[in-house]
Amino acid sequence: MSVIANRLDGIVREMENTLLRAGRSAVLNMARDFSCSIITGDNRLLATAEGLPVHVIGSDRLGQAMTEIHPDLREGDAFLHNDPYAGNTHAADHTLMVPVFVGGRHLFTALAKAHQADIGNSVPTTYMPFARDVYEEGALVFRATQVQRDFRDIDDIITMCRSRIRVPGQWYGDYLAMVGAARIGERGLQELTQKYGVERISAFIDDWFDYSERLMRDTIGQMAPGRAQGTGVHDPVGELAPEGVPVNVTVDVLPEEGRIVIDLRDNIDCVDGGINESETCAINNSMTGVLNCLDASVPRNAGSFRCIEVLLRDNCIVGRPRFPHSTSVATTNVGERLVMTTQRIIAEQWPGQGQAEGSSGLGAGFAVVSGKDLRGAEPVEYINQLFLGSQGGPASPGYDGWVTYGNSVTNGLMLRDSVEVDEQKYPLHVRQLRIRPDSGGAGQWRGAPGTILEYGPSHAPLTAYYVTDGCVNPPRGVVGGGDAAASEPYVVNETGGTGDAPLIGSIGLGVGEFLGHRLSGGGGYGDPLRRPAARVRDDVLAGFVSFAGARRDYGVVFVDETMSEELRVDEAATARLRG
Repeated sequence: MSVIANRLDGIVREMENTLLRAGRSAVLNMARDFSCSIITGDNRLLATAEGLPVHVIGSDRLGQAMTEIHPDLREGDAFLHNDPYAGNTHAADHTLMVPVFVGGRHLFTALAKAHQADIGNSVPTTYMPFARDVYEEGALVFRATQVQRDFRDIDDIITMCRSRIRVPGQWYGDYLAMVGAARIGERGLQELTQKYGVERISAFIDDWFDYSERLMRDTIGQMAPGRAQGTGVHDPVGELAPEGVPVNVTVDVLPEEGRIVIDLRDNIDCVDGGINESETCAINNSMTGVLNCLDASVPRNAGSFRCIEVLLRDNCIVGRPRFPHSTSVATTNVGERLVMTTQRIIAEQWPGQGQAEGSSGLGAGFAVVSGKDLRGAEPVEYINQLFLGSQGGPASPGYDGWVTYGNSVTNGLMLRDSVEVDEQKYPLHVRQLRIRPDSGGAGQWRGAPGTILEYGPSHAPLTAYYVTDGCVNPPRGVVGGGDAAASEPYVVNETGGTGDAPLIGSIGLGVGEFLGHRLSGGGGYGDPLRRPAARVRDDVLAGFVSFAGARRDYGVVFVDETMSEELRVDEAATARLRG
């Protein structure tokens, strides 16, 4: 069982490596905003390797759409799917699905899901918080649409995409990478099954799911029974939500049954904007908040997921949206709040478990930028989402936050852009990118700091689209831990002066202007005065905590406030201050 399970993960990693190496946009080949997974022929999640939780939890629902719409599947088929009303996350996540046949039997489906730099929206971005419905959003939507037959492209579909999507060559390059990843998965699965035989592989699948379920039930069975309830609040979103968006979560732990129930029904109705959660995102983001608090060695698959139930209601902002509400921003902002709130209320109810809050929304550091590249002989249109910013991760019992955590919905599995490669690929200039001191929440275990980022156009004006959160409601600490610093977008003008930038929406920048972002850190866990003074010293030398922050938040005093390895804690003064 262990050998076959690891081989399946190995196949998924081969698929992921293909996307990383062959993807054309920086979204794929630097930020790694993609995931691969394997589901069974009857649509049960089997293997995910390093798939992003927001992408892979729900892969079974994508396969279900394919098998329901196309009951006559055959070898050589491939399907493109991005419909959030048929199991997908949001329209920007294109999924390439290949049914895998062994001996004429549909035994698996290989999936390659990749966030696209552009999907044909009415404006050049894949995040539209103010789109009143899917029609104003304007994305090309494919509901398990066949794009290959007998291993060859169906040209009409490819032509449609190349005609409607900005920078068509970039999209087609990413499409080919997705096809290559899925076909490599297909080949690996066929070789694996031929080695062990269909009967043994079929028996393994059922045994693996049952084994995973037993492990999860045992893990939940070790928790104390109880209920955790709490509310997270997304920052105000213009006239859509001038007071912010409350996100209510109730978690019931039933150890005798080996089950956890997440109830999201007590939330507001869908709004006429793009911040609604798709059904798949509501499920996977709340489940991620729970899974973050459980034993990481338990396999994440259809077997272990039998133990977690998510209760939703129709026409709810974190439920089942009613068509044609837009879900353009479903994978990030309100979704991040779902993850954060769920893990925080578990930490508050069950000491020694859970996590603080950390990473809320996509701000200016993760903007979708577009414009004209004038560096060549002819002007060339470009569009890409940047992943230059870094939001600090939350602290958890026994561990400080992860500095390059990024996003709650991806759990640190994405990569940050290379400044140098971004500047080579696109006409950008990154003015600074550095750690933001004192931005992580203080605690016995410290929240990670965020960063300070400034970038702008190097040759011609650009437009940046983004959706900031955490300005009004920064990530919260737990069990006595401190809150993180607020997120703060800003603008640097040509003379070096700074001004306010929109929190949500778009901004145009000319050459010499920069969009800045002071990104928030993660919340702290536990009483900061219980953090060893030697670790606070290390934080100061790393630039994570200032001398003032060490004294104010941790009660740590130094003999001589100089940034050198000779820095010494004043033990007596520290004891008095902490006392």
